[in-house]
Amino acid sequence: MNAPTALKNLLPEANLQQGTDVVHESAHLHVTGKATYTDDIPEYAGTLYAALILSPVAHGELIGDGIDREAILQTHGVVAVYTSKDIPGENNCGPINHDDPFLAVGRVEFIGQAVAVVVARNMLYAREAAHNAQVLVKELPAILTIDEAMAAQSFVMPAKGITRGDAAAAIAAAPHTLKGSTETGQQEQFYLEGQITYAVPREDGQMTLYSSTQHPDGNQREAAAALNLTTNDVEVICRRMGGAFGGKEGNASIFSQSAALAAFKLQKPVKLRVNRDDDMMITGKRHDFRIDYEVGYDDEGRILGANIALMSRCGYSTDYSGPVNDRACLHIDNCYYIPALQLISHRCKTNTQSATAFRGFGGPQGMFGIETVIEQIANSLGIDALSVRKLNLYQDPAISGNPASMTTQYNQSIEDWVGDKLVSQVEAESGYWDRREAVNAFNKTHTKRKRGLALVPLKFGISFTATMLNQGGALLSIYMDGSVSVNHGGTEMGQGLNTKMAQVCADGLGISTQWVRVTGTDTQKVPNASATSASSGADINGGAIMNATAQMRARLQPVAAGMLGCDAAEVSFANGQAHGGGKSVDWAAMVKQAWLERVGLSVTGFYMTPEIKYDFTTLNGRAFYYYCYGAAVTEVEIDTRTGEWWLKAVDIVHDVGNSINPAIDKGQIEGAYVQGMGWLTMEECIWDKKGKLLTHGPSTYKIPVAGDVPEHLKISFFENHNIKPTPFNSKAVGEPPLMLALSSYFALRDAVSASAHHKTVVHMNAPATPERILMACEKAKTIAGLTA
Repeated sequence: MNAPTALKNLLPEANLQQGTDVVHESAHLHVTGKATYTDDIPEYAGTLYAALILSPVAHGELIGDGIDREAILQTHGVVAVYTSKDIPGENNCGPINHDDPFLAVGRVEFIGQAVAVVVARNMLYAREAAHNAQVLVKELPAILTIDEAMAAQSFVMPAKGITRGDAAAAIAAAPHTLKGSTETGQQEQFYLEGQITYAVPREDGQMTLYSSTQHPDGNQREAAAALNLTTNDVEVICRRMGGAFGGKEGNASIFSQSAALAAFKLQKPVKLRVNRDDDMMITGKRHDFRIDYEVGYDDEGRILGANIALMSRCGYSTDYSGPVNDRACLHIDNCYYIPALQLISHRCKTNTQSATAFRGFGGPQGMFGIETVIEQIANSLGIDALSVRKLNLYQDPAISGNPASMTTQYNQSIEDWVGDKLVSQVEAESGYWDRREAVNAFNKTHTKRKRGLALVPLKFGISFTATMLNQGGALLSIYMDGSVSVNHGGTEMGQGLNTKMAQVCADGLGISTQWVRVTGTDTQKVPNASATSASSGADINGGAIMNATAQMRARLQPVAAGMLGCDAAEVSFANGQAHGGGKSVDWAAMVKQAWLERVGLSVTGFYMTPEIKYDFTTLNGRAFYYYCYGAAVTEVEIDTRTGEWWLKAVDIVHDVGNSINPAIDKGQIEGAYVQGMGWLTMEECIWDKKGKLLTHGPSTYKIPVAGDVPEHLKISFFENHNIKPTPFNSKAVGEPPLMLALSSYFALRDAVSASAHHKTVVHMNAPATPERILMACEKAKTIAGLTA
């Protein structure tokens, strides 16, 4: 397939760096403790410290300012306190709709909402003052759950849906039907480095924000609006984050604007770093969903029609709930062709933190829904779920005889389908059917312990569903000694983006990565950058760097030609040299000559993703540039008496295209699987009846640790290349592998089913905690008549 015009002439002559395990550019700094995070930046003299006063009720009217300002100012060490009335400009941290004040106005709508900012001479003083401050509020009734919101018709935005064919008629005519409902839980991002901003006033009313953020441009614009400044007055810098996972895409603005307000008012540097408890109380989580379904299917398990309702708890404001829920709708099919579909998505408003971005961005919840349907069909027919999955996969119309069998419910034709091949590969590599026999044999001879096995595929679309966000920029500078500096709009959060971008830059110039330094993200170097999310960081920023290196090669070719005595068209760049006319010249010498000839050695690059044409109002059109595919087999063992479980083995085959950096990609796949497994099996947000989050620290909220990773964790790359001209024809690897962990949940469900000799359909919400596993076993055995 021909490359689109945007990248057609940007491809480097020699892929020196393609598929190379270049060491993470900050690895040596991480392991020695020398990596500089926001809290490690040397502080300016006179730095003050801020903390947030939080709402103690889920819903209420503030009395006056909501605080006793004079009492707080008399607290030891406190120098100032600010409420929404002190904000000179717009009070907003909503990333899409401006319905989310960063300091409460008139009322509070969840426990943990920021009411005021306290500033003190010491961080401990600020935190103590904030913790001890009394919030003046009249409590009001609160809506806390999805069921309550649906009953009250409480929504943050109107419902959306997709209709394909006549689902009701298809279900009515089907040989078999089933109905059901399932739920997925919330998930805390639990980044290692918490939310933090260091706000430093500059001359002439300007402001620099050093922030741990996935979206420096958003922090820049929102802080400027809050302070009545123009955007060019605010600079946001982020060298690296200690994790983010979506939790620092929009939520970082709550903290960056609060710090900026205090610094602006006092004209002193102000640092705001929240502790883990407050971080978890204030910030949004992954959306939890209730999924209701009615499905018609044939004797073999082929889906004929489906009526599905998605209901998510969005919290008190819109945040990213629109695109998150849209993406759940776009991924309700996963890898399966659903010929007739009636889908509705409800976005429920509750008096809880506004749910926000999280790795997968709605895709995992949608896939969980259809995979639950697949499992229930298999259980009802008494056949292996893998057989049902394979039967329902998308299929080439030339084979199926159905021209629509490779078209999604949102009318995008799938051009790069390899899902069936990945399923076959992991099926063979894992020895799935032999393992199934071994699991069955184990279950026959063990009464108290049962094993489960599941193979689950994935198809995940890559692009922002908001078309305008599919763009990236880069700044490339070459110095007289030949060293190169490149800056791009993406942010490094441990995922290795800067390492990959150094490889793309080096490859485009025909030099080693040792010549290249990728500098910290800075809104004054690359403006208007999209957030590093939607698994788009390497694609759009790499595309911008490719554009910059192509421009630079064009500038340097005449210089090299003069040194080599050949035509400029003959010059190529590879192995740290310029080549032409049968001769070569070293990179550094050529660069020095370019400077002597007054050739510009700095250039900006730009890239926009082509071909996207999607209407988010109707959920229709080409939403994605391409798809990533994967498949995983997971084997588990449970104790039916306690619900305790063990992850025995994981086999993964994943499609990364032509990998830029296999070591980094493999690490991303491992981490994504484990994080997804955490969401589905152990990470549980528990609330009391007043709407207070009870699991707001590591003592009560449990994430997977190294001991939860099995010895057998085999990862294979599917041999493939992206049909689209992304950097090196690679594919995104940030979000897609998280959905591979669906196999862990369905393996547990299979083990629970084995506890009742597979005589009944298992119903078990996620996360599949030991308590839920135990109760599901007891219920299944009771229904099957296996209890005394």
